[in-house]
Amino acid sequence: MSKDAEKGSKPQENAKSYAPPPSNAVTHPTNFCETLIHLFKGNIGPGLFAMGDAFKNGGMILAPILTIFIAIVSVHCQHILLSCSKRVKEIQKTEECPDYAETVEKCFEMGPPKLRRCAGIMRTSVNIFICVTQLGFCCIYFVFITSNITQILHSYGFGWDRRLVMMIAFLPILLPSLITKLKLLSPVSLIANICMLFSLIVTMYYALREKMPDIKERSMVTTPGQLALYFGTAIFAFEGIALVLPLMNEMKKPSNFDRSFGVLNVGMTLVTLLFSFAGFFGYWKWGEEVGGSLTLNLPHHWLADVVKTLVSVGVLLGYPLQFFVAIQIMWPNVLKLCNCKKPLIGELFFRAALVILTFLIAEFVPNLGLFISLIGALCSTTLALVFPPLIELILRNENSKGPGVMVFIKNIVILLVALLGFATGSYESIANMIREFQTNGL
Repeated sequence: MSKDAEKGSKPQENAKSYAPPPSNAVTHPTNFCETLIHLFKGNIGPGLFAMGDAFKNGGMILAPILTIFIAIVSVHCQHILLSCSKRVKEIQKTEECPDYAETVEKCFEMGPPKLRRCAGIMRTSVNIFICVTQLGFCCIYFVFITSNITQILHSYGFGWDRRLVMMIAFLPILLPSLITKLKLLSPVSLIANICMLFSLIVTMYYALREKMPDIKERSMVTTPGQLALYFGTAIFAFEGIALVLPLMNEMKKPSNFDRSFGVLNVGMTLVTLLFSFAGFFGYWKWGEEVGGSLTLNLPHHWLADVVKTLVSVGVLLGYPLQFFVAIQIMWPNVLKLCNCKKPLIGELFFRAALVILTFLIAEFVPNLGLFISLIGALCSTTLALVFPPLIELILRNENSKGPGVMVFIKNIVILLVALLGFATGSYESIANMIREFQTNGL
């Protein structure tokens, strides 16, 4: 027993280095509305405007059904994670809910003897997946902003290369990424939400202002390969699981986050409605020509150019929130390795270095839609649909009764769906990206 306690003490000591402090110790706690704004912004980004491309790959019949299904499963898995984190908190008798990685680690430590040896590896794996996913989002944000601004410039006769435009966009993206407090990001997220919602309204205005094409001209059901791409894009759009614990732990009243009409359910219901609306009407209007972002289908008109600019600003201001999660995990470990005497200055340099890294990766991405699908299938699926049901099965197995038949079947079904989407979505995305590179001679 003492060995277990000693073994468990290290994660507990390290937890303070990267996990959010308990609600009563948070320097700048957020209220219900501020947290809702952050959750909304964490899910409303390029994924919203990529839903037209997703519906093209899913079909007019299957895509709406699958979108609602994926939303329900994703939110359910987020509730599983929150529940398991609270259970670990009760068992460990700590003052705070552990973060995603520590929750997974503790669940494995409480599981069967053979699984306990994997606890540390699982914790590291979760942190790696979160960092890769969040930084992948940041790369996509760079590509999204550049694609829209480049199109605007070309329409006015400025034949600037997209790489030059990306270099110009670097500084405006870097500056808000240097903000170190989540509370201070609330105004940034609010402005971003306003930009995104206004842009969506005007985009839908352009889509619906003229007579819509005959819906029979659109694909009702698509091929398995296209469905795999749909899955990657859709799960990318709904993948906000890395944000739920940091957001909950930063609240004045964390209990308001996951109750029936709490931040999570209210926010994700609105997000699902917006995704379904944008995807359905976007594909109906533009069909097979729909872009990786709906804004790329807008005509050359001053209002359309304003929309492209605003949506780029909205995505730019959403970058710091996605970036915040990766920094929260990585910086404390870097700080220990470097033994920096001036942590704030060191963190600012580290943040700048990571922004540069995402910039360099984004420079070599040829296709926005395929990159979104790849990140969704490869990383988002694992975080959103694999780890939560897995740790619930382990945690429910702590008593002699086991998890129960219904819980077991439910989680196995989620895992099978996740693994199918992971394998097929990753394969199709990589295969199409290779063809894209070959076509463009990159």
